[in-house]
Amino acid sequence: MFSIKLLFCALLLCFTVRANSQTVHRRFEYKYSFKPPYLAQKDGSVPFWEYGGNAIASGESVRLAPSLRSQKGAIWTKQPINFDWWEVDVMFKVTGRGRIGADGLAFWYTSARGDYTGEVFGSSDRWNGLGVIFDSFDNDNKHNNPYIMAVLNDGTKVFDHKSDGSMQMLSGCLRDFRNKPFPTRARIEYYQNTLTVHFHNGMSNNEADYELCFRAENVVLPRGGHFGLSAATGGLADDHDVVHLLTSSLHSTQQAGGQQISNDEQQKLSQEYQEYQRKLDQQKEDYRKEHPDEVRDKEGEFEDWFESDGQRELRQIFQGQGQIHDVLRDLNKKVDEVIGKQMNSLSMLSAVYTHAQGQPIAAQAQQPGQAPMQMGGLPVARHDWDALVANNQIIINTIAELKGFIIEVSRKADGLAAAGGGAVSNPQFLAEMRDSLQQLQQTVSGVAQRISSPAHSAAQTSCPTPSCVGLTALIMVVTSQLVVMFLYNLYKERKEAQAKKFF
Repeated sequence: MFSIKLLFCALLLCFTVRANSQTVHRRFEYKYSFKPPYLAQKDGSVPFWEYGGNAIASGESVRLAPSLRSQKGAIWTKQPINFDWWEVDVMFKVTGRGRIGADGLAFWYTSARGDYTGEVFGSSDRWNGLGVIFDSFDNDNKHNNPYIMAVLNDGTKVFDHKSDGSMQMLSGCLRDFRNKPFPTRARIEYYQNTLTVHFHNGMSNNEADYELCFRAENVVLPRGGHFGLSAATGGLADDHDVVHLLTSSLHSTQQAGGQQISNDEQQKLSQEYQEYQRKLDQQKEDYRKEHPDEVRDKEGEFEDWFESDGQRELRQIFQGQGQIHDVLRDLNKKVDEVIGKQMNSLSMLSAVYTHAQGQPIAAQAQQPGQAPMQMGGLPVARHDWDALVANNQIIINTIAELKGFIIEVSRKADGLAAAGGGAVSNPQFLAEMRDSLQQLQQTVSGVAQRISSPAHSAAQTSCPTPSCVGLTALIMVVTSQLVVMFLYNLYKERKEAQAKKFF
């Protein structure tokens, strides 16, 4: 008895699995679909669809509601559908600058087309049919948005916005569809009174990365309805773009009826196909024999369409050589530019060197009526650079010695200021000052003798006597400069000492 019950259960299970595993045939319905490219025509219309409100159609998408406040728009099919079961794939993007957005987007299947600026996400209220709503704003403050839900209506109910339709929805799931790197997708299937919604979160570009949102059974929808999409914004605003809507009609094997054929018919059709294929090959062979010239021309034509491996390698080699030639040509241009800049720099340095060498010659006395001495430009050689570097080093050393001398003078001045004038009576200090003044007097006397010498006067005939400086004036100028330097250094040291008190 137990074995009979077990056998009965096994048979029942087999019949159930066979009934549920019937093949579903899908047929693409282009009159109820739209997709890019060339989604909109030149006149802005979408074939087999009508849109209105604030909706904007382009070649790549339909923007139902732009990211402005209080915008509404919708798009509906022109003709009602003529099949009972269907599957709709909707690819859309909801993007906005804010952390939260509003209001959302909705997919509709209703017995009549809705409004384009309605109260329920851009469509009409009290609809008769199905609405799959993608709600992005949390009106009831339950922190359960963005949310996807299905709402059925028989044409008498008013959608409750305050509760986000939570008491009216058939089923739903909590999914985020805003600001995703890839467009989000929803696959809505209605087959044998069962509504199934799969959702693609837009985090990858994999078209098969769907997850089940919800499944509801015993759903009865009116026949011959219209498909539609709508969106709306409120105080907050998002861009609601629909990239495509692809509709497929679903047919079971039982509905297909005569499409199933037996094994004998399949074998018969296969044999007929093989027979037709053999006859076609025989006819091609006979034609080649009767028209060899045409066949040879056609074969040569086909050969010209494709390239062999050797031709491809030669083409790649020629392309590589051409690229190398272009690179070398560019390098040659750059080298020429660098050489030109160097030649300009050398010519400028040569002119400077020539001018520096020509100044002493021009300063010398020339005989009356004698032509001025011309000096050609000399190139800048290595020893000239070495001499220039040595002169610079000498100048630097002289400046360093002068700096040390100034520091020493400043130090002695500080000592005098600290002593309060008592150091002036020091014999050693007076002896140093006397020696320094004697050396300065000797130097100035030597300069005066060289200035007043006859040889120098003959060489400098152009210098008039009244413009020469006397010894007493020179000593006074030098002494005044030293006093000014001494006072300036003393003033500077005191200022620095006062400034350091603030740190």
